[in-house]
Amino acid sequence: MNNPNAVPPIVCFVGRSNSGKTTLIEKLLPSLNRLGIKTGTIKHDVHGFDIDKPGKDSWRHKKAGADRTIISSPAKLALVQDTDHDFTLDELAIFCKGLDLILTEGYKREQKPKIEVFRPELDERPLFNGNDSLIALVSDTETGLDVPVFGLEDIDGLAEFIRKHFRL
Repeated sequence: MNNPNAVPPIVCFVGRSNSGKTTLIEKLLPSLNRLGIKTGTIKHDVHGFDIDKPGKDSWRHKKAGADRTIISSPAKLALVQDTDHDFTLDELAIFCKGLDLILTEGYKREQKPKIEVFRPELDERPLFNGNDSLIALVSDTETGLDVPVFGLEDIDGLAEFIRKHFRL
């Protein structure tokens, strides 16, 4: 299904804080896997983060001045790199070559297809009300928007929509 040199399509999961974006992605990944879709994820964190543990060798290398540190094992790898800007999705997508699809959490401002998780208890209307980049809504509430709407538990339906939308 995938070309090892192709950058996969990207879909951004957006919504208010605590709307359930992480939980939705967590539920969606196994459904996409069952459809044979190799998927990567990118999480945007405007506050910054640190994945290295103080005292570990890779942390010590970084602390000593390495601009980029990679830790690798037979089962996984991680890269820690200093950056001079907040990378765009297109800049990050190169790390996902060979996959079929990239799901992101956040990236509201990127001009990429979006699926919004909407809960009326958090806001009276969706963030992307009438926005051309919105391809679907996940909500148990009718909003009147002219996009497909999937219930919060209709994970398989959403996965099939994504498969068809991106021709995977």
